[in-house]
Amino acid sequence: MDERTSGEQPEFRPYHHPAAGWGAARSVTEFLVRERELVDGPRAIMRMNHENGGFDCPGCAWPDDTKGLHLDICENGIKHVTWEMTRKRVGAEFFAAHTVAELSEWSDFELEDQGRLTEPLRYDPGIDRYVPISWPEAFALFGRAMAELDSPDQASFYTSGRLGNEATFLYQLMAREFGTNNLPDCSNMCHEASGRALQASLGTGKGTVDLKDWEMTDALFILGVNAASNAPRMLTSLAEAYRRGAQIVHINPLVEAAATRTIIPHDFARMATFKATRTSTLNVQPRIGGDMALVRGMAKAVFEEAEHDPKAVDAEFVDRHTTGFDDYRALCEATPWPEIERQSGVSRAVITAAARVYCEADRSIFSWCLGITQHEHGVDTVREIVNLLLLRGNLGREGAGPSPVRGHSNVQGNRTCGIDHRPDEAFLDRLAEVCGIEPPRAHGLDTIGTIEAMHRGEVKVFVGMGGNFALAAPDTPHTFAALRKCALTVQVSTKLNRSHLVHGEQALILPCLGRTEKDHQRGGLQSTSVEDSMSMVHLSRGMKRPASPHLLSEPAIIAGLAAAALPGSRTPWQRYVEDYDRIRDTMAQVLDGFEDFNRRVRLPLGFRIRQPARELIFHTPSGRAEFSTAELPDVVPADGVLALGTMRSHDQWNTTIYSDDDRYRGIKNLRTLIFMNAEDMRDRGIGEFDRVDITSTARDGSTRTLNRYQAIPYDIPRGCAAGYMPEMNVLCALGDYSTQSDQPIMKHVAVTVEPSA
Repeated sequence: MDERTSGEQPEFRPYHHPAAGWGAARSVTEFLVRERELVDGPRAIMRMNHENGGFDCPGCAWPDDTKGLHLDICENGIKHVTWEMTRKRVGAEFFAAHTVAELSEWSDFELEDQGRLTEPLRYDPGIDRYVPISWPEAFALFGRAMAELDSPDQASFYTSGRLGNEATFLYQLMAREFGTNNLPDCSNMCHEASGRALQASLGTGKGTVDLKDWEMTDALFILGVNAASNAPRMLTSLAEAYRRGAQIVHINPLVEAAATRTIIPHDFARMATFKATRTSTLNVQPRIGGDMALVRGMAKAVFEEAEHDPKAVDAEFVDRHTTGFDDYRALCEATPWPEIERQSGVSRAVITAAARVYCEADRSIFSWCLGITQHEHGVDTVREIVNLLLLRGNLGREGAGPSPVRGHSNVQGNRTCGIDHRPDEAFLDRLAEVCGIEPPRAHGLDTIGTIEAMHRGEVKVFVGMGGNFALAAPDTPHTFAALRKCALTVQVSTKLNRSHLVHGEQALILPCLGRTEKDHQRGGLQSTSVEDSMSMVHLSRGMKRPASPHLLSEPAIIAGLAAAALPGSRTPWQRYVEDYDRIRDTMAQVLDGFEDFNRRVRLPLGFRIRQPARELIFHTPSGRAEFSTAELPDVVPADGVLALGTMRSHDQWNTTIYSDDDRYRGIKNLRTLIFMNAEDMRDRGIGEFDRVDITSTARDGSTRTLNRYQAIPYDIPRGCAAGYMPEMNVLCALGDYSTQSDQPIMKHVAVTVEPSA
């Protein structure tokens, strides 16, 4: 146990309170006190997600309010910002006192809790410590390592979702000028399935709705989303939708707090009177992986309704704008209800009730997150959602359409601005013409491919631009071993984390400015841009003095690395860093939708990137929206086997863990747990808090085990279980990735659970 839980016993008490509200207010206050940020913390709250000089929350990618809300914030966003603004520092004295071997025994909380990194560092294998290195020396070391590679493809450049658009563009430009498309990113592990499915169905890799559509829709269908923790500001939209009479259907194996009631903290009258608002009108609990069958059942019910109500299907829309309708109708009609019920784990009556909500709504939005995508059949499931939307013409009009929930601040902007291991030819042609380089045309490595290539010794230099790659990736021991085979690992970071301790023969830690900090360059105070989940692009400007005078901005670090790795480059790296407007001017020439970038991004609220599918323009082979006709997968576990889904706790953001509590699920002082159906526990002779061993079996027959976890009875369908990442990433075999999206299968892991000896 670490300092947070020493001497404290774990607790489980089912949570019955509204999401957000006073629980969130109390949690934020306690966190600000613990981090001693009672001045800068409240200042940041008043600047976060605000236009006119505010900074964008480095947490989730939910869109900013469009009506001038002055507290467009959430509990987890405040924690994330406070965690970044901490007064604690990790400098040369810290590393002189601790070897890497010693730090490797610390918990992930303890590592990040040491504070902000203050200067560039180099790993010294002779003393097993990180030691200071100057920026010029660090860049030179990187340049030498790159010069020693036999091929550009022996380097891989990873991106987390926190990187701003301008740095993103420079990063991919550096990689491609060097000669590789090895650009893995966190999308490879979260929403790759969404992008591929939407591209195949609609000709765009993004959702088509915006926040105004959420304000106008008649029905919201929320699938595989734990909104109260992963996109807490969505609670405002859910509460407003309920109060104006919209129907809200949550589809999730767990009934999360966001699917019950909420009190929005900036609604002062309701806070004062403890008056909660419902956030759902129907909750549906499919088995893990059963969403596709459930949506197919809804479509089947729509077709049955159309037999006596011709308006149930929008025949005019289908005829004018789609292809493949007849084949899809035949598939739905041929899929028997007993099989739909078996695969979904939901009765025909409940599925029909959800379909009735859909048929009675003039305008519907379907929104989903990783509960839909991190499966073998994630692409097919998202396409099935689009099929259902197309049946009733819920596309190309206000209040209707697909709305994937991106989990990290600028992960969508990363992909828009060039982080893509499978770039299209049109983008590469423009990049070549505008930037004067000859980018490689062959597809590069994604996250899984990079880990496998490192393990084989084929990728020798790994650069992590933000994030905590070692913990975020699946099959933790295998990923660790792969990183340790590299000749050089480079981590661009704000705080100490596990990835700094799992390194190559040589290693660099390059500390960067945080989102909250002022970025002064030769051209003056700089702003960076980000893109939210709904394609709005806006500026972000830090408010605080940097944690150390030795920090560099991400664009400056990338430019330094690029100049060292590309000594003959004609790209004006230093000019770009002096004034980010110059980067944006180049981006405007290369990127679709970024025309007149510098002017438009300074407009109130920024600008929205055009989505052709919203205008019923489909860049598909047929020029129409395309129905898909995939067969239902068999997702029913074998006898004695449970389908395990990994997830975050509430007091966690990605791999950053703030405490061992999970308020909304009633957990205190415990992370090494597994949530199980009470009957599944009884069948195995397991009681509450009993110690259990969890063993996963991969496709290749190999097994992985976590020992002495504690079992918690929970409202989850029989045959299903859940637990926290990154701890349970150990159970996710690297070879078990979706053949549709190449994503790790982290929401449908086959496990057995037995009492510990």
